[in-house]
Amino acid sequence: MNGEVSGETMKRIYLDNAATTHVKEEVLQAMLPYFGEVYGNPSSLHACGREAYAPVSRARESVAAAVHADEREIYFTSGGTESDNWAIKGAARANRKKGSHLITTAVEHHAVLDSFRYLEKNGFDVTYLPADSYGMVHPQQLAEAIKDQTILVSVMLANNEIGTIMPIKELAAVAKEKGVLFHTDAVQAVGHIPVAVADLGVDMLSMSAHKFHGPKGVGALYIKKGTRIEKYMHGGAQERNLRAGTENVPGIVGMGKAIAVAGRDMDKNTRRIQLLRDRLIEAVLRDIPYTKLNGHPKTRLPNNINFSFEFIEGEALLVSLDLKGVLASSGSACTSGSFEPSYVLIATGVPPERAQGSVRLTLGEDNTEEEIDYTIEAIKETVNRLREISSLFAQKEGETKYV
Repeated sequence: MNGEVSGETMKRIYLDNAATTHVKEEVLQAMLPYFGEVYGNPSSLHACGREAYAPVSRARESVAAAVHADEREIYFTSGGTESDNWAIKGAARANRKKGSHLITTAVEHHAVLDSFRYLEKNGFDVTYLPADSYGMVHPQQLAEAIKDQTILVSVMLANNEIGTIMPIKELAAVAKEKGVLFHTDAVQAVGHIPVAVADLGVDMLSMSAHKFHGPKGVGALYIKKGTRIEKYMHGGAQERNLRAGTENVPGIVGMGKAIAVAGRDMDKNTRRIQLLRDRLIEAVLRDIPYTKLNGHPKTRLPNNINFSFEFIEGEALLVSLDLKGVLASSGSACTSGSFEPSYVLIATGVPPERAQGSVRLTLGEDNTEEEIDYTIEAIKETVNRLREISSLFAQKEGETKYV
């Protein structure tokens, strides 16, 4: 991808795929007919409506196949945020007669955390499980937190900032043994690692199309058959009378195509991206002192890298890298503009001053070895330059020199 910088054309190296991915050409081509040629409302009974209903059904089958679910357990939404909100609020309200205690973790996405905070303000009791230094939550923690009044647990499958993959299968088994519903936010995982709902043992699972080269504004929620959950969107009988609103046919078609393509190419892409990821991690940790890799070193998403660089500000690093054509982030795109250190890093025990110097690089299948090598050099040059003007770094270097 190329762009204009200071009047000159320079290459852009996109390393923010956790925020969003581009829509693949074959996905776009699959969507195009449903913006004009096939324009009917899927709920209409006439021929035009049936023409629109059929591709929605095929997309539902595609999404269900990708996560090894029954197509009748897949409900289309506007994205991961809605899926999380619906799963958490809908299940909590539907099961309130059984109890009012809920459990989640301190490292969830804001779509999950803010949903639980909302429920706290409306009479529910919430336990936020702490994470270890890798951002991991362990089954024993969950077992100790569950009470007789616990009705719902929500733990993300893979962390959006540090990439740590949670032991969802083991956590869900703990909840199931206690008769507690289990939801997982799999927005960062679906399309990147194998996901099978029956193997995980979850009751609900959230996903979003734009994380795996589909369009923005469309997602899905897996709801296991028999799960008690309230309707979230009211107004019509769409999505088997659980989620009202005229279906986003082009978006749904795009999601169905994108998730199928992601599954088709997953093994090949994962192997190549992991090699590039490890190449970048090894070089940066080797060549830049006072640098820490955040998240689990092995049990992490294949494309995720999160570094903390001491003695510099992450925002300054991101701006400098942007000027060099390297596009990264400091964490979740949903919290961009905030100058507070990452709550995920703080929850894993990273000191605030080190968390302020963090950067997230998330690779995609289009990245090349040449781009990664350029990025390594850009990071090294930028960190060294920023440290040269850092009084804290000068003080640290002075202490080291005279030890």
